[in-house]
Amino acid sequence: MSVRDEAVHDYVIVGAGSAGCVLAARLGADPGTSVLLLEAGRDDAVRAISVPVAFSTLFRTEVDWDHRTRAQGELDGRELYWPAGKVLGGGSSINAMVYIRGNAADYDGWRARGLDGWGHRDVLPYFRRSEDNTRGADAHHGTGGPLAVSDLRDRHPLSEAFLAAAEAAGLAANPDFNGARQEGVGFYQATVRRGRRDGTARAFLRPAARRRNLTVRTRATVRRVVVEHGRAVGVSAELDGRAREFRARREVILAAGAIGSPRLLLLSGIGPAAELAALGIPVVADSPQVGRNLQDHLTIGAGWEVRGIRTLESALRPANVLRYAGARRGPLASHVVEAGGFVAAGDAPPHLQLHAAPVLFDNHGLTPPPCPGFTIGVSLLTPESRGKITLRSADPADAPVIDPCYGTGPTDLARLVDGLELVIGIGTARPLNRHFGALYALAGTDRGSLERWTRARADTLYHPVGTCAMGTVVDAALRVTGVAGLRVCDASVMPVIPRGNTNAPTIMIAERAADLIRG
Repeated sequence: MSVRDEAVHDYVIVGAGSAGCVLAARLGADPGTSVLLLEAGRDDAVRAISVPVAFSTLFRTEVDWDHRTRAQGELDGRELYWPAGKVLGGGSSINAMVYIRGNAADYDGWRARGLDGWGHRDVLPYFRRSEDNTRGADAHHGTGGPLAVSDLRDRHPLSEAFLAAAEAAGLAANPDFNGARQEGVGFYQATVRRGRRDGTARAFLRPAARRRNLTVRTRATVRRVVVEHGRAVGVSAELDGRAREFRARREVILAAGAIGSPRLLLLSGIGPAAELAALGIPVVADSPQVGRNLQDHLTIGAGWEVRGIRTLESALRPANVLRYAGARRGPLASHVVEAGGFVAAGDAPPHLQLHAAPVLFDNHGLTPPPCPGFTIGVSLLTPESRGKITLRSADPADAPVIDPCYGTGPTDLARLVDGLELVIGIGTARPLNRHFGALYALAGTDRGSLERWTRARADTLYHPVGTCAMGTVVDAALRVTGVAGLRVCDASVMPVIPRGNTNAPTIMIAERAADLIRG
């Protein structure tokens, strides 16, 4: 039996991640509106969260959901580790902070699917509204928004050499991937403010939490949405060891991410009717596409041993720690993935993204680098594979089943191997190759060896989307089909994955959702 919370709020938001923090801040700006934000994880008062270079040390800790996928047949039967933020700020508190919006064609493609209001012209003002870009305001960028978007303060010389080598390999320079064009190579901007991570908890939620009309509850695990007479009226949750029910006068909004949001819908009886019935879950709304359409960017990389220059494996040297403590500069202020770029075929929008890091980044950064090194990764921006999120049982304590179906698209692996060939070509070009020794762990560079390496080592780029997609599960206003008073607002609503990192698009979706909800 749940104990009903005495306070009734206008909006109950489930999940204080990249979207939930933005939505709570924007909706709570109206003093006549009460907002409750529920987060399963803890607060973000963790020192490593604020230090950019330390992001991978947060993996497999208490601030990480530490998900595992099903065995992936096209990837040598491996079960892959999927990190996800279980903390205020969600993914924006544990990611690599790269700020990329995607390509204009991505959003025009959404609009072409009948999703009015989601074309590039429609969403650009919401990207700009969030930003406080150190480069200043122009047609593409904004200033004065809550979220810091900045250039790297101290660029590693090998990152500079990577750009020169990439240009020597035939790629054009591009100083702004979020500007007039996306393709080319350059330095990434990041959600960093004066050497410290600026995730959505810090940028949006912390200032808004001073308002009396916004209540934030951490370590509150939501079990299901409460639906009465076809309308969402609240959520059932566990807080402080007790079952609690929190009621909403206007709407319940799920912002639990591409894994958490479809999982909650399914547990609440909203999903494929036959599957729900087989688990003994009463069907509230037959919605066959809940949990389907799962997309992610698959990535593979190559690393080289480096001679004669220090890389980020030495970031914690005493001199670097002192420099960061005093001025927020030096290797500890690096977000690791310093440079990269986007590769297009002809006049088409880019289909590959490059990530360059002045360190041997292996096993999600969980394996300590054995020597100074440099890594160049490539990810497939336009995967054809589609996976799904399903339930193991009706028990909310059971982890969901995550099956991204990597490599099942007819050309996905071949295109990724093409990208790996490009990466190795960049690594052998001057002036980068004069610093490089042997390839790290990679036995050969012929096509067969690269395909075997890809199947054995390809991994997630941490960009799952699409499992509550607009046009199938929710409408263009993010309202769940078949249940009144219920919306989804996070990366799960993306019908097709954008060409690039997904944190900035998720923030944009929350910005636009706030306007949609307020009418």
